[in-house]
Amino acid sequence: MARKCAISGRGPMSGNNVSHAKNRTKRRFLINLRAVRITLEDGSTKKIKISAKELRTLKKES
Repeated sequence: MARKCAISGRGPMSGNNVSHAKNRTKRRFLINLRAVRITLEDGSTKKIKISAKELRTLKKES
């Protein structure tokens, strides 16, 4: 399964590691995913992976 947020669709970004000597090598910035159990309208629960930023947004709205 891809490292993507189920709500916002955000995924890993790419960038550079920069050493003290300014040598640049490619790296990935992974998204901060959390597994959360949500309740659907029919009463059943489903486990989804969402980013920590979206989790804060959902808690703020409710």
